[in-house]
Amino acid sequence: MKQISIVECPRDAMQGWPHLIPTATKIAYLNQLLDVGFDVLDFGSFVSSKAIPQMADTREVLASLKPSSTELLAIIANTRGAAEACRYERISYLGFPFSISETFQMRNTNKSIADSFDQVREIQELAQKHGKRMVIYISMGFGNPYGDPYSAQLAIDYVGKITGLGIQIVAMSDTIGIADPENIDYIFSQLIPAFPDTEIGAHFHSTPHTRIEKLAAAYRAGCTRFDSSINGIGGCPMAKDELVGNMATETLVSYFEQQGALPSLNRAALDQALALAPGVFR
Repeated sequence: MKQISIVECPRDAMQGWPHLIPTATKIAYLNQLLDVGFDVLDFGSFVSSKAIPQMADTREVLASLKPSSTELLAIIANTRGAAEACRYERISYLGFPFSISETFQMRNTNKSIADSFDQVREIQELAQKHGKRMVIYISMGFGNPYGDPYSAQLAIDYVGKITGLGIQIVAMSDTIGIADPENIDYIFSQLIPAFPDTEIGAHFHSTPHTRIEKLAAAYRAGCTRFDSSINGIGGCPMAKDELVGNMATETLVSYFEQQGALPSLNRAALDQALALAPGVFR
């Protein structure tokens, strides 16, 4: 079976947490995650501290992260944030949330889809100049709650536009947790052969009882890049079901271990991270 890569997403878990997490606590938790051996750590974001106060200490956190083979990803929402992230050698990836729902893109970044696409083009040029790689998250990639136009073909068309800019990593994002195995299978089965030079990942939000069926459908369709978060913490506050959260790392690890597709991880370090999490998110 083809081995997967794992993007651990503590930033996604932390950013919407209702209580401010002390900087020292974040640093200790992230350093523990860096010991696990994930491929990528989505550790922080360079966005407005007014919009997301929890991420205001990203620069301070970054300065205290230990050396690791795990590569770092930072979320950015505009050219200014991208320019700042590009100053840091430790950061390998710039993650940009690109919604194919006009309403959600406006709410998330205060820009239309067309304006956001122009910004992606600018950021990609900046990233290439500084030796960084962009990761585009196709938000609302499986539908939206606003009545905005959606089809699987629309999602596929936008992936085509994005890869046309030279961007080689795209993560299909089930922002509100509505994807089912059938449409997951369809979208990944279409995308992966259509864009053979692009890494097509999965950022699933899910209720606990649908996590495995979503992983299984994407993996069967050829997806090998998966985002997750310890204990499934984080997700989208606009999801209608309060049980919807991120893909739980421990579920993902267990499932892909059974499939013989799990990369080498430090399981003792993972167990320690699982033990630390309740003290971080309390």
